[in-house]
Amino acid sequence: MSKRKKHIVLLTSEFPPLPGGIGNHAYNLAEYLQKSGYKVSVIADQRDTVENEAKFDSELQSKVYRITLKNSRYLMYLKRIWLCFKLSKSASFLICSGKFPLWIGAILKPIISAKIIAVIHGTEVNFTNPRLKKSVNSSLIRFDKIIAVSNFTKTLVEELKLKSVTVIPNGFSVSTLKYVDNNSIELKGSPKLLTVGNVTERKGQANVIKHLPILKEKYPNVHYHCVGFKTEVDACRDIAKSLGVLEHVTFHGHVTHQQLKGFYENADICVMLSKTTQTGDVEGFGIALIEANHFGLPTIGAKGCGIEDAVSHGKSGLLVNARESEKLIDAVTTILDNKSAFEREAKSWSELHQWQHIIKRYIDFIDS
Repeated sequence: MSKRKKHIVLLTSEFPPLPGGIGNHAYNLAEYLQKSGYKVSVIADQRDTVENEAKFDSELQSKVYRITLKNSRYLMYLKRIWLCFKLSKSASFLICSGKFPLWIGAILKPIISAKIIAVIHGTEVNFTNPRLKKSVNSSLIRFDKIIAVSNFTKTLVEELKLKSVTVIPNGFSVSTLKYVDNNSIELKGSPKLLTVGNVTERKGQANVIKHLPILKEKYPNVHYHCVGFKTEVDACRDIAKSLGVLEHVTFHGHVTHQQLKGFYENADICVMLSKTTQTGDVEGFGIALIEANHFGLPTIGAKGCGIEDAVSHGKSGLLVNARESEKLIDAVTTILDNKSAFEREAKSWSELHQWQHIIKRYIDFIDS
């Protein structure tokens, strides 16, 4: 068997067709490893209907094993461990991505011959709960190799002094955004600000809304467009209403890839002012910013999280303190005054993060 024909088992806490950063990463990692000559088996929990997932899985090059959704999470956990053990017996590597997979990798380490590799994203290594934090740390020290998706994420485990850690940024695939939608999307406002992501405290939509009263003093027609599941939309609406800027915000909800392309093409700036929550939920990278760059859309991201690796400061976009309104206004103005240069640099920056390039770094690290 040649070097590129090794069997890799990928155990992940998320997997499409439903959206999610870890799932998107796992999907592309599996498919591009398979395209590169590896045999890839993916183990993931059922999240959507059996029919939707079966249709999605049938179109993949990698093989997906779904853990059927049951009332007893304990039974699901046992099945996950057993299936992972069974498949890993014939594998060269077991890659674990997400909180539960980290625990399972540590459990199986003494009884499988496969090398175990952890992909850490952010939140799963940043719990404020001492017991959770200790359990994750105890698991990580058993892994042969660790891949962090950003330099920020790597700092979250520095105290463990792990033996083999590298940073490989998240990638994006043009194929997921190539669809053409005949119904063009018209976005109101000038400038048009956009955030793509689940409406939650971590994603920071509320932070952007809090800056709108001052922002609209300079830009009276500014409008903020939020695309993503409306998980905490009521809280954001309440903030917008209390600040008198509700008419400057639109929550579009979850959209298709076809529609998402239209949002990227028609917005002026993609903004993500993420924050770390009290439970330790943190933005590990911010792949939506790279996707925006692909369409020439400049970005503004928050400092102090993984977003710092997703923005080439002064080129693809700008990094700001998420709490300082004046800094955000300055960033918006700088980008609008130099739109062509930022658009050009944004496209170049996104090219570096295409999976066809990122996967080479995974292969080099896996086989090293």
